[in-house]
This record gives sequence, C-alpha cells and structure tokens, in this order.
Amino acid sequence: MNTPNPHALNIYTDGSALKNPGVGGIGIRFIFPDFLEKEDPIKDFLFPGFKGTTNQQMEIKACIVALDEAMRLVEISKINTIIIYTDSLYVVNNYKKAIFYWASSGWMKHDGSPVLNVPMWKELTRKIKKIGKVVEIKWVKGHSNNIHNKAVDKIAKQSARQAIKEPSPTTSVTVRRKKTKEKTERGSVKMLGQTIKIRIITNEYLREQKIAKIRYEVISKNSKFYNKVDFIYSKKTLSAGHNFLVSFNKNDNFPQISRVFKEII
Repeated sequence: MNTPNPHALNIYTDGSALKNPGVGGIGIRFIFPDFLEKEDPIKDFLFPGFKGTTNQQMEIKACIVALDEAMRLVEISKINTIIIYTDSLYVVNNYKKAIFYWASSGWMKHDGSPVLNVPMWKELTRKIKKIGKVVEIKWVKGHSNNIHNKAVDKIAKQSARQAIKEPSPTTSVTVRRKKTKEKTERGSVKMLGQTIKIRIITNEYLREQKIAKIRYEVISKNSKFYNKVDFIYSKKTLSAGHNFLVSFNKNDNFPQISRVFKEII
C-alpha cells in the first residue's frame, strides 16, 4: 500500500469512462504535507465530466487538472515535491516517454506505431515543466484497500455521471455500431498480407502522425477471422459504416492497410 509522503503534496487521481468511449469523469484528492499544518489535510475535487471520451484520456486528464489545481494553491511556493498516485499503468509507464522520447520521435513508438492521445500527453508534459517542482507519478493498485484510491474512484464515477462538456479535441472520431456480436480484441486478426473485406466501425484521425486508427470487423465469410473485431491503421481515410476490399500488411506490431481496392456497396 502506498503511504503518503509527509514532506510532499500527495495527489490521488482517477479517470473513469462509463463506456469506452463514452461519458467520462475525473477524481482528485490532495493530501497536504505535514509542515503546512493544515486544519483539514485532505481536500477532494469534483468536476463535471466529459462526453465522448475514453478511460485512458480521463486518466491523463485527471493528472493535468490536478497540476492545474496545485498551481492555484497559495502555499505552492513552500512545496518542493508533488507525488501523483494513479492506478493507471498507462500513465505511469508512459509519462516519462512523453517527456523525454516521444516528442523527438515525432510521436511514434519504438515499433513504428503512432502514440495515441498526443495532445493530452503534450498538455501533461507542459504542466509538469511549468509547475517548477519535482513531479513523480506512482502506481497504486486499483480497487484495493487504499482508502484514497477508493475515494477518487468514487469521485470520478460521480463526475462521469455529471458529464456536461466535450473534452479538448485529441482526434477527429467517427463511430458506427458494429454488426457482429464479437467483442473488440486487439490482435485477434493476424496480419498475413491477405486481401479481405472489412466494415469500418470507428475512424479516428491522428493529426500529429497523419494516419487513421480504425476499428473494423471482418466481413469476408471465407476468412478464418470472420466477424472478428480489431484495430488497424490506414494512411487513407475510410468512412465509418462503409465496407471495403483491402489488403493488410504483415506486421502484427504495427497493423496497417497496405492497399484499398474498392468500396463494397
């Protein structure tokens, strides 16, 4: 169990999306350092939630808003260290990459695939640099006996239920309902260089990398992947809700549509 550091501003954060994507919210709790001698050492923040967002976006957003609130503290000049606790391994494992690597790599990962949620990662790194303090982001096990993590989880869900606004746009997304009963499973369709018929469910254009992230279902009845739902990238924009005959590449680490033959009516 993570014990708050008595010499630092400890911030517990959580992000929640009731559907993914869907309405989402954030939860934030400040635990002030002992030397401030606060009458009430704990302060919770409840903000209205967001429409059309994802769980990962809300996890990053919670950290961004937490740092904004920290900068507004009248005592901020007395604080040298800020520790953010989150149950999101997505944030913990990637925030240093966003600061030290991704910006110089053109927001591409080591395997050549694009980084998602780039505008939010940029905003988080700006806040970390702007606040002028030592900022650490540490992992805390979710749904454990940590009372602070439980508290922000509850606040985040309450925030999501009060969703009233759109988040700052990270990408341009169009969504259609899938027809298959199969769940979306990343990597369920192998990249074999095959020619295949697909139906586009979600088209998410990544502005930084100038490529589209597509969620699709396989509609080729003779394919062993028939009805499977997976993700792939495409340099050509394909409209959500439309069917296409395409060919795939042979890279499971960075699945791409290598050629679009035609739209299927």
